[in-house]
Amino acid sequence: MVWSRGVASIAVAVLLVLAGCGGFVANGIDSGATQPTATETATPDSSSPVAANGTLEVHFINVGQSVATLLVSPDNETMLIDSGDFTDDGEYVLQYLDRQDIDRVDHFVVSHNDADHIGGNAAVIRHYETEENGVGAVYDPGIAASTQTYERYLDAVDAHNVTLYETREGDRIRFAGVETTVLGPPEPYLENGDRNENSIVLRVEHGETSFLFTGDAEDKQEAYLVDAYGATLRATVLKAGHHGSASSTSGALLDAADPRTVIVSSAYDSQYGHPSNETLARLAARSVPTYWTATHGDTVVTSGGTAVTVSTQRAAPTDPLSLRAGDPIAPGATDPVSERATYRAGVSVRADTPVVTDGGTPAENTSGDLVVDRIRADAAGDDRDNLNDEYVVFRNAGAAPLSIGGWTVADESGRTYAFPEGVTLGPDETVTLHTGSGTDTATDLYWGSERPIWNNGGDTVTVTDVDNETVLERSY
Repeated sequence: MVWSRGVASIAVAVLLVLAGCGGFVANGIDSGATQPTATETATPDSSSPVAANGTLEVHFINVGQSVATLLVSPDNETMLIDSGDFTDDGEYVLQYLDRQDIDRVDHFVVSHNDADHIGGNAAVIRHYETEENGVGAVYDPGIAASTQTYERYLDAVDAHNVTLYETREGDRIRFAGVETTVLGPPEPYLENGDRNENSIVLRVEHGETSFLFTGDAEDKQEAYLVDAYGATLRATVLKAGHHGSASSTSGALLDAADPRTVIVSSAYDSQYGHPSNETLARLAARSVPTYWTATHGDTVVTSGGTAVTVSTQRAAPTDPLSLRAGDPIAPGATDPVSERATYRAGVSVRADTPVVTDGGTPAENTSGDLVVDRIRADAAGDDRDNLNDEYVVFRNAGAAPLSIGGWTVADESGRTYAFPEGVTLGPDETVTLHTGSGTDTATDLYWGSERPIWNNGGDTVTVTDVDNETVLERSY
């Protein structure tokens, strides 16, 4: 079959399998899934998840004002979603794949054909077809672009005879050890074939954990997804749409997906202002820990099936409203990643049941007499409506009275509270610091914040004394 390039008159002789063609199954894609109709809605499999074997790795590569994501399945199959901007011609992506010892791209997913998503397509195909073990197949939404970058991409597909599938809602990509469902674009296309609004949307499941990739979907496609799939969009990890633009990652999508954490990919000095303040405010209102490739660098999320662990090149704020307080890290930096936090699938992590991230014991206090006796980061119901049910209990573990008046409590993002003058704890006495407002007593103090402080998915409680010396640091 011949796929016309649209603007260009040149035709590319590639194998193009149209989605929905009579249950056709070939080379990894199953196009036989039922499509939504006026009376029937296709939904991701809502049955009990299959027990996960092994580890799924998802690498959000720092490629500046662009996107590239590498997935490595438990069976060591690989999937690359997008390839960075045309200005670096795949350099950052190829360097990263080389550092990860990737010798084959089994599934190459093109979310849509804008130049900041397909910039490295030609280089990746050329490299893996001539110097490594090839590209298994390319998955494309089928909407052309009138750019030289798009022309070079299709030239590479043609020159190396790579299988190319037009991919639509309802398809399933057979990614070994992982359930991968295509939720977009629909048939017919939305918004007269607008490229952003017809991005390939993937939901990837590994055991109880899930990842949602929405490409550059904006308000129209997000509304379609929410209407068609509702709460079955739920994801442990959400890749923020369209680099965190104001027209993506809507409140409705966030409420449906209910992510434990969100990853944003854009440049630190984005000419478009990505991520937008509106999007960050929506994330902050829902207390979603957020990682930004511009300040955290390459971000690797690993799933063992029941929880995900986030590792980044740099430690930086994850409070959405404090993201820009982090220092920039250049694309292509080769710093190793370190574990930062773990998030359980399905429910927020409660700090009063610490999550073990190192295979050993939970983080311990390093403070001496003042210790954290208990943390309740996840208040009953909506955290925003129950601020005083979010709290930290401090205890004097020493044998003598301990004066903590004037000492400062801080979270990872740098928000602070000062203990009132005169606060003293006797041996084994406790005081509870509530997030909201109230009248201070000998046993209960109130931060006075109008929104949640402690991240449900993990944070660090730091206490410094009047000399600004750290006397307590407790991570959960």
